Amino acid sequence: MNKQSINKVKLFLMGLESRFEENKDIFKGIYVTYTAGLKEFKGSGRYDKDKISYNFGGKTELLEMAKLCKKIAEECCQYDSLSLLYRERGTDLLISADNKNVKMTTTDIKDDQIEERKTQSNNTHIAETSTLLNRDYYIKPGRADSLLKEIGIMSKEGKIKNDKIRKYNQIDHYVELLEGIIDGLPSQETINVIDCGCGKSYLTFVLNYYLTEVKKKKCHFIGIDYSPTVIEASKKMADNLGYRNMEFHAMDIKDFKTSKNIHIVISLHACNTATDMALAFGVRLNSQVIIAVPCCQRELLNQYSYEPFKGILKHGILKARMADVLTDGMRSLMLEAKGYDVSVVEYISPLETPKNLMIRAIKSRKENPAAMDEYVKLMSQLNVYPSLYQYIQEIDLEQY
Repeated sequence: MNKQSINKVKLFLMGLESRFEENKDIFKGIYVTYTAGLKEFKGSGRYDKDKISYNFGGKTELLEMAKLCKKIAEECCQYDSLSLLYRERGTDLLISADNKNVKMTTTDIKDDQIEERKTQSNNTHIAETSTLLNRDYYIKPGRADSLLKEIGIMSKEGKIKNDKIRKYNQIDHYVELLEGIIDGLPSQETINVIDCGCGKSYLTFVLNYYLTEVKKKKCHFIGIDYSPTVIEASKKMADNLGYRNMEFHAMDIKDFKTSKNIHIVISLHACNTATDMALAFGVRLNSQVIIAVPCCQRELLNQYSYEPFKGILKHGILKARMADVLTDGMRSLMLEAKGYDVSVVEYISPLETPKNLMIRAIKSRKENPAAMDEYVKLMSQLNVYPSLYQYIQEIDLEQY
């Protein structure tokens, strides 16, 4: 290539250097093709501990991105043209250069860019598998195959597993319920998300994919669980997927400290008072959003009594159902008292499980003393002392 074209290539490569430093957590690879006459010479690089393991001409080198860009620019003078594909999760950048023209195009990976034969195969299988899958999915087969395979929804052959259809619908509906909230998050900040009691982190991986590759938001995920076994499993999955914008910790959430500005705290099916601990954790971190799908609300069942309902609550099943309503209702009221706008919605069909509510809380104002007074009054009327109140009191004492 001539000097003028090479100089233009250098300018584009300088942009790639800056982009890599900014987005290295979502970098996937770099692929170079030079041409000389009718011959092609190919090189490829992959991420390796903040550097690029670059193979060209049968030789592999571990290079910093700046040195790799310099090397590519120097090699251009030996060839007639250059095609450089720089891949990130959800985005491709293509630099094309020859003696006449140098250009760079950016392409967001779309569903129709997945191999047509593969997509058709998946869609055919879905139609044959279940009419339950007749919807416009947020986490789409074809585009999200690597993710769906890693979390066990899809087989190695690229087909949705029959026994995972319900789970697939649940995780996709979870994303659907968060769609509006995600759109309201800051566009110029890294979105920090903490999953309390993350388990194997399936929903964390799904949100990571959706935020990064669909919504094009820069994000960082933190999974916390007291079980070292599930934390190691989550770390392995993140490594398999190349999701470097994740960290996992085997510890109690009460012991976790961070200086990051936390945007979302999530808790899925944390049993009994573990949900209360997660809600209080979100309040302590002043999280912009708190999402909880509670489970096993046993605490108030053994505490509450209400004389006007004595004739009704003598039936155990009714008392248990009322305990569930009171528990999640008081949780919502406490979040309102701490300055959140709260909605309680149906997460999945009650035909699948009666534990089907999602609490969505968005920080919108200063604390609401009237709501706190109402909460304390309910404690007295029902003769209950919820763990959430205790956890919040401890946070308030810390802040004084």
